[in-house]
Amino acid sequence: MTIDRLTRRSVLECAAALGAIGCLPTGLAAQSGRAEPLPARGDIVIRGANVLTMDERLGDFASGAVHIRDGAIAAVGENVDASGAEVIDGRGLICMPGFVDTHWHLWISMLRPFVRSDIGELSVFPVSTRLGQHMTPQDAYVSVRLGIAEALSAGVTTVHNWAHNTRSPEHADAELSAMRDAGIRGRFAYGPAQGMPDEQPMDLEGLARIKRTWMPGDGMLTLGICSRNVGGGSIGGGARGFLSTDMARKDWDGARALGLPITLHTSGPSPIKALEDAGLLGSDVQLVHPLLTTPEERAILKRRGVSYSIAPVPESRRASNLGVVQLGELIEAGVKVSLSTDHTSNYKCDPFGAMRVLFALHQHRLHNKPPVSLKRLVQLATLDGAVDLGLADRTGSLTPGKRADVILIRTTDANMTLAGDPYETLISLAEPGNVDTVIVDGRILRRQGKFTALDHGKTVQEARDAAAAVRDKAKWPA
Repeated sequence: MTIDRLTRRSVLECAAALGAIGCLPTGLAAQSGRAEPLPARGDIVIRGANVLTMDERLGDFASGAVHIRDGAIAAVGENVDASGAEVIDGRGLICMPGFVDTHWHLWISMLRPFVRSDIGELSVFPVSTRLGQHMTPQDAYVSVRLGIAEALSAGVTTVHNWAHNTRSPEHADAELSAMRDAGIRGRFAYGPAQGMPDEQPMDLEGLARIKRTWMPGDGMLTLGICSRNVGGGSIGGGARGFLSTDMARKDWDGARALGLPITLHTSGPSPIKALEDAGLLGSDVQLVHPLLTTPEERAILKRRGVSYSIAPVPESRRASNLGVVQLGELIEAGVKVSLSTDHTSNYKCDPFGAMRVLFALHQHRLHNKPPVSLKRLVQLATLDGAVDLGLADRTGSLTPGKRADVILIRTTDANMTLAGDPYETLISLAEPGNVDTVIVDGRILRRQGKFTALDHGKTVQEARDAAAAVRDKAKWPA
């Protein structure tokens, strides 16, 4: 069954017969065939690594051990009893939780060949808006799969897939299938479509169908919505949508009736006061791009339990009149903060670089006041991201009982030699190429810098072919 032939009836029949987890991924595999089977979960112990748990009760271990069994973290300490387990030699490696990326438009990944940073007409907004309107569910599948391959290679084990080109429920099926097939953990944020009229409500019926079909699952994937911008004057122009608060209420009430969280861009004039006055803010809301908040607005966010996702690299490229990255102000106000990539059209997925840029901006603007430690930066990229996405009971730290989302980072590479403090090493020296091993839910998805299941060459070729076909349909750049 190909994506083009998938019908609502076939999806529901499949879900009823086998459950969404077991059926949808194979039914929605890329056009060239079925997805590669994921590695089995095993009994594994990592010994001798520099273990950074991100769990205040456990602390860190200069030479520690992490025991993984049946997809969960069984034990962490200087030495653990794991007789019979496969041993991974952790000497020369930093062992830590996988990165949690809290805002990433994965559907844009295959559009990278057409984007230019120095030409406005070829920047990400006009390119993705124009080409996005021609993408099929198959295109969405291969593009998301390409992005996830880059995520895993950089040590990202959880991603918030901000899908603001959900052209149909079948597009959502495709993106969820790509996430499931690749084995990554994450939230899928069901959104509008590029070019969608502001007066057109979100497809709440399609959203409800996706919830019935896919949720609840095995805990690997969760569901939410991404809203169109509220107000006007946002970066990216009208193609991203400008909702009145009344229109936003209709979309948000529909999501809340389904028990789903909400995420929203706040680029441009801040909508926080208008959202507060309309009674729309709550702990189920995540905002993205904190650039122009006021002290009054930050107090509102703290009181309402709203979180903010920072994408340091793209935000640092924006003109000064669009605001500044407000890490210090948000932390001082007690607002929940996390880190994200945004998209990978004209920059790469690099959690190390994101932490590095964020720290540099904080030092440059505020002279590290309030103080932000290097360890706190790593926490922002791991545990705080899990808190933001409501997944802290499952991931974000190496805590026994949580699911085993673990990465190993080599400190023996040329750019890492003579490394001292592990947090200094991660922030100042590390890069995605130093990620040696990636484990998600107890499955080893990358080992010694290579995928264990995902066929990267095939993934790239399918995305390249799909991108060319979309370009031709859109007659881009004419």
